[in-house]
Amino acid sequence: MSTIYQLKRKLSLKKKQHSRTPALKKCPQVKGAVKKARIVTPRKPNSARRPVAKVILNNKKRVTAHIPGIGHNIRSHSSVLVRGGGARDLPGVRYSCVRGVYDFVGLINKKRRRSIYGAKQDTKGKKPRRKFRIK
Repeated sequence: MSTIYQLKRKLSLKKKQHSRTPALKKCPQVKGAVKKARIVTPRKPNSARRPVAKVILNNKKRVTAHIPGIGHNIRSHSSVLVRGGGARDLPGVRYSCVRGVYDFVGLINKKRRRSIYGAKQDTKGKKPRRKFRIK
């Protein structure tokens, strides 16, 4: 039988919450410099060639970040903005680079899900939006 003190001590112990993105240190994004950009292959059962970048963040942490989208212009010493959430099938890749910020250009000719890929809205050939409905 446990004593009251033992029960009280057990209740006071709280589970520590661990961060999924420890290198960001509770910031939404962090700027970094690319050390090396390369291609890796995902784990089973997937098969592809996924681009990743080794990045040294401004807080002196080294991380591996996924490069989203088709094609990229990232080279060594490029400046990138890194956010949490990497590729699920790449082990050890917990971060992603943000497109359209610093040296990392956004995609062109992207119509849907543009905010993820840093694509600007196409204004050519679009009708101006009316403020009020005419009856």
